Amino acid sequence: MSCYLGVDIGTSGTKTVLFSSSGQKLASATEEYPLYQPENGWAEQEPMDWWNAVCASIKRVIAASRVNKDEIGGVGLSGQMHGLVMLDKDGKVLRPSILWCDQRTAAECEEITLRVGADRLIAITANPALTGFTASKILWVQKHEPHLYERCNKILLPKDFIRYMLSGEYAAEVSDASGMQLLDINQRAWSPEILEKLAIDKSLLAAVYESVAVTAKVSSSAAVQTGLRQGTPIVGGGGDQAAGAVGNGIVKEGLLSSTIGSSGVVFAHTDAPRIDKGGRVHTFCHAVPGAWHVMGVTQGAGLSLKWFRDNFCGDEIRLGKDMAIDPYVIMDKEAAAIPPGSNQLLYLPYLMGERTPHLDPKARGVFFGLSTFHNKADLIRAVMEGVTFSLRDCLEILRETGVSADEIVASGGGGKSMLWRQMQADVYRCPVVTTISDEGPALGAAILSMVGTGAYDNVPEACDAIVRKKDVTRPDDASAAVYEKQYAIYKTLYPILKTSFEQLTR
Repeated sequence: MSCYLGVDIGTSGTKTVLFSSSGQKLASATEEYPLYQPENGWAEQEPMDWWNAVCASIKRVIAASRVNKDEIGGVGLSGQMHGLVMLDKDGKVLRPSILWCDQRTAAECEEITLRVGADRLIAITANPALTGFTASKILWVQKHEPHLYERCNKILLPKDFIRYMLSGEYAAEVSDASGMQLLDINQRAWSPEILEKLAIDKSLLAAVYESVAVTAKVSSSAAVQTGLRQGTPIVGGGGDQAAGAVGNGIVKEGLLSSTIGSSGVVFAHTDAPRIDKGGRVHTFCHAVPGAWHVMGVTQGAGLSLKWFRDNFCGDEIRLGKDMAIDPYVIMDKEAAAIPPGSNQLLYLPYLMGERTPHLDPKARGVFFGLSTFHNKADLIRAVMEGVTFSLRDCLEILRETGVSADEIVASGGGGKSMLWRQMQADVYRCPVVTTISDEGPALGAAILSMVGTGAYDNVPEACDAIVRKKDVTRPDDASAAVYEKQYAIYKTLYPILKTSFEQLTR
């Protein structure tokens, strides 16, 4: 029996899952690690924490599945996008990785726009300069830590650092590289013009491949550390959103997904690049060779609920531990007891600034309408609804670009929660479906490895064989009417507060 490993290097932890060639989950393991915030709006992690988590989770999966390492036909990698990993000439990490949600680079984004030109930047990279993207992080290090930049020999993304640790090879692939803002989206290759104007030496970057290409093989040292067979093929893989879309079967025109993880993403497959000239949504290369995708991003989606849990739900955490259940399940039940609209309470999920539709790193989280009438359960539900309203913002812009779908696939934490699925169906006014597997990016990465090693001829064929629908959640007309009124108020709040956010930052 051939089986395939999907490794997803997320923000809260690394999840490793072993699948059969038919997509059956054989074993799964997750290893968590911390996120550091040295200053307000900053976000960093230690790349070696990722590597330690990868080694531990692979060992656990192999042990739990009891498969022989020789039966593992390939490894697919997925991971949080945009993170800056800098290595010296000996392959050692130079500094903590600056993550996707870090907001320190507003000045560098202005500099990128000035150097390249706003229209030219969108024409080449399909996106305006954003604090979340990697290019602005590189310029920040050039400016603020020149002594480290001088020692830099390679710049990698998080999952590509794991590829290096697994194999000793430097490689990137188009879906993740799209988010660096250094790639020519149409040509699916590094842009000489962007690199020249930003004074970034191309030799710092890894060679870029399509996502299904075999890019490396497990080295002897990594085989010892992980328990994998030396020589096991490693394919390009995908950024977490593209890989998650593959895992959800979003690999053809007319298919759309809504994912609530740390960030929230509304994602659509396209056969040709569709660019929003306002830069409100992002166009990237898809993990499907020769295809693209367009997506809107909410920075603080599941991150908002996690922040609320960690700071205000100590009772739920303790009860969950005592009952051996996830505290989010308890929080779900509390929120479900509150009517739609959270008793006229609204939440803006801008804890880490925002990307779609506002492109504002200075935006901050807000509870609006809070009174003595409200309790913790109201706030939990308001957080969930606010995240859903933000994703509705993303969906509306995608609809403006011509993207449409008869149903939306829900995944991530928002896909697992029945309450959050119903909220999405009601707010989007569209049926929301889930798939049999909830492994998302890990499954997508494994599917890419199956295609790359010959188990399937192409990604759509593999998804047709593996991805199956599970549940359908249909909109409730009464709740949808309440949410429509709440959403109308929600849309007025950011424009009113924009200047106040700027003043608060100063």
